[in-house]
Amino acid sequence: MDEKELILLAKSGDKKALSQLIKDNEQTVYNFSFKICRDRDKAEHIMQETFYSMIKSLHQFDGNSKLSTWLYRIVSNHCLMLARKDKSKNFVSIDNDDELYEDRYTADWSRIPNLSIENDELKKILDESIDKLSPEYRIVFLLRDVEGLSTEDTAKLTELSVPAVKSRLHRARAFLRKELNEAFSK
Repeated sequence: MDEKELILLAKSGDKKALSQLIKDNEQTVYNFSFKICRDRDKAEHIMQETFYSMIKSLHQFDGNSKLSTWLYRIVSNHCLMLARKDKSKNFVSIDNDDELYEDRYTADWSRIPNLSIENDELKKILDESIDKLSPEYRIVFLLRDVEGLSTEDTAKLTELSVPAVKSRLHRARAFLRKELNEAFSK
């Protein structure tokens, strides 16, 4: 049975269809939650909240996009709400950081790393750098560069304008480039 049929059945009260929709999207929702929250417990909490929201609001899903796209929006909203409540986490402000665009952060590719060793180090540094991004920038970066969504789809999901998505993505990429260059220039 395809997704559209499952959604129609779930909307009409079929619990097996609803269960199948959750099962089909469970890993995607958890993975995306974890990428944003960077914490297993929070990701599991967000996953539960997301599916609870899905169950409550499935009747509002219009079917103009894939269900997973709609779920990305719900995950993003829950992660942003959780981040706003968590005042203990300090994020790096990149809103007005003109230093991000200076030429000194251009990569020096004259030194090619030993791939097997430094790929792990690169992943660790990149993960730590992504963790420094505020959720508003992290969500845009993850949707565009990790999940591969278009700028237009990212704008719809985040309820931002296309120029705002482009701006946040540009700032996030510049910040991450700066962080990587600083890490490898030591």
